[in-house]
Amino acid sequence: MFILCLAGSVSASFAQKPASDIPERYGKKYFRTWSVGLNGGMLTHYTPFNNKQNGDFRTPQEKWGYGGYIKKQILPGFGIQADFLAGRIEGMRANSLPENSVAQNNSHFQTRIDWAGSVSANLTVANFSLNRKRSVLSPYFTGGAGYMSSKAEVYNTPGGTTTGYEENWFIPVGAGLKVNLGKAINLDLGYKVGFMKTNNFDGVTGGLNDRFSYAHAGIEIALGNKKSSQLQNFSPVAALREANEAESTELRNQLAQLEQKRLAAEEQYSRDLADEDGDGVANKFDKCPATAADTTVDGSGCPFKLPAPVVLAPVTERIIVTEEDRKVLYEAIKNLEFDLGKSTIKSASNSSLDKVAQILVQKNFTLKLAGHTDNVGSAAANMKLSKNRAESVKAYLVEAGANPSRIEATGYGASQPIESNKTTEGRQKNRRVEFTIF
Repeated sequence: MFILCLAGSVSASFAQKPASDIPERYGKKYFRTWSVGLNGGMLTHYTPFNNKQNGDFRTPQEKWGYGGYIKKQILPGFGIQADFLAGRIEGMRANSLPENSVAQNNSHFQTRIDWAGSVSANLTVANFSLNRKRSVLSPYFTGGAGYMSSKAEVYNTPGGTTTGYEENWFIPVGAGLKVNLGKAINLDLGYKVGFMKTNNFDGVTGGLNDRFSYAHAGIEIALGNKKSSQLQNFSPVAALREANEAESTELRNQLAQLEQKRLAAEEQYSRDLADEDGDGVANKFDKCPATAADTTVDGSGCPFKLPAPVVLAPVTERIIVTEEDRKVLYEAIKNLEFDLGKSTIKSASNSSLDKVAQILVQKNFTLKLAGHTDNVGSAAANMKLSKNRAESVKAYLVEAGANPSRIEATGYGASQPIESNKTTEGRQKNRRVEFTIF
């Protein structure tokens, strides 16, 4: 019981370890927890727990038996399994007859186990290892309770009675060794003793309850993901120890890196505060590190410079845009028309554009032309069309005498609508060239 409690506490503490401290591959979801096994071996009424006379019959006769089980591994060191067993148990030389007599030598019994089912706890001892996470050899102990149907046939034995099939309880206790042959297969070697809850198992009513033993060998197959290992072969103590060592190594590496950074920072600090050219300004703040000796420097370590002479800009005439000028621009914008989908200006717009050119020549205004389109067509095509239309207006004004350096032509495509593009009227208003003078 103490070992079982220890297994539970160790496994529970391991399961509660934060995921950031233990690699994910140690998580329980990465293990196979279900397995099935088949076995065969020798059945006999002899057990290490028999009395000096070996029960009701002195000499055991080994007979073949067979069985199987299904097991659920709950913790690395603890599982629950359901077993099945069938076979024959035979013995000879009844102890109730004179020893070494002909009558004793001719007496014998045979008990046939039609079926036997039991549920047992399985304690894997190897999973308390401090050094190995994956055990190859896994000793185990089992103990539980079972129920069976059997009948006994007795020959030449006083007081012996041949029985029909009777059902009785029994307590199976066993030990064994599993040899891991791979992620999914174990060789299972075991020995089990069944303590019967009846004294008539062998057909002879004795003073003590009868017993039998089953020595077997078999194969256990773990179920689940073929890439996963078996939980019963895993030692959480060794895994926790390995994880702690890895964490300690990582912490030591981090401390070493921090120490290296600290030393490098100190070295850099010393270089920054040094004054290699002797001008009184530390290297870190010295923007002229190669200043000659005895040179008067400023706070950045550079020689003082004489201020540049101040040149006053010429006084320019103030340009005033009148309301009449704005009216001319408004008329030009209103009357400006292009061929459909092109940048060619229709002749009906020439009169208005001539007036704009005349203002630019007379008053030396600066003019900004901004071309816009609706959202019909691709963005690239609209951008090119708006730019070309603004350039066409500029070319017309320059040809009419305006200063080309005073005119800027830009295209914005459909990016700056002034009305909704969902209606014909809105798209018409968005196809425009805006004039701005200053």
